[in-house]
Amino acid sequence: MIKNIIFDLGGVVITIDQPQAVRRFTELGLKDATQRLDPYTQEGIFGDLEAGKITAEEFRLEFSKLIGREATYEECQYGWQGYKKDVPQRNLQMLRKLRKEGYRIILLSNTNQYMMDWAESTAFDGEGHPVGDYFDAVYLSFRVKMMKPDEQFFNYVLMQEQILPEETIFIDDGPRNVAAASQLGINTLCPVNGEDWTGDLEEMLKSESGCC
Repeated sequence: MIKNIIFDLGGVVITIDQPQAVRRFTELGLKDATQRLDPYTQEGIFGDLEAGKITAEEFRLEFSKLIGREATYEECQYGWQGYKKDVPQRNLQMLRKLRKEGYRIILLSNTNQYMMDWAESTAFDGEGHPVGDYFDAVYLSFRVKMMKPDEQFFNYVLMQEQILPEETIFIDDGPRNVAAASQLGINTLCPVNGEDWTGDLEEMLKSESGCC
């Protein structure tokens, strides 16, 4: 029986716009932005930031070297927040509904401080609520210093939450992340970025509960 649902942030709860992020970083002076920015997993200083290996300030300093001029914190925010396209209300409504029904709702995201400056603010949903208001627990790569698809990250969450894989569904738009979770016995759903996954999730929950 499913008791817990773990959600990715970008591509699931919010719709991401990777080309917009590339355009913004290019605009800021990063000539190889297309190579450095991946829809799912970042590398170099971008990956180091999301893995918690460097701070937001250290990223700003290294990014400044890459573009050959002093970049501001706000410019780094502008670049990173290019990833956010919109926050579909249907997703937020589903999170509220699932919590009311008694499921433990958990956020597990590869992300960074620049993105969370927005997501953890009252601007997140347009109604004055930060992302944390929709979840029972939040696990962010740059804070726990682990990244999907590393199995350590999933095991860490299972241990911290004291939950069983077979009683858990993980929803992520990244095939590699879903494959890693599946290897641990976690039930998975892999929607395409921006796709309405709410109906598929409800069908999974009905199936798991034995409901017709």
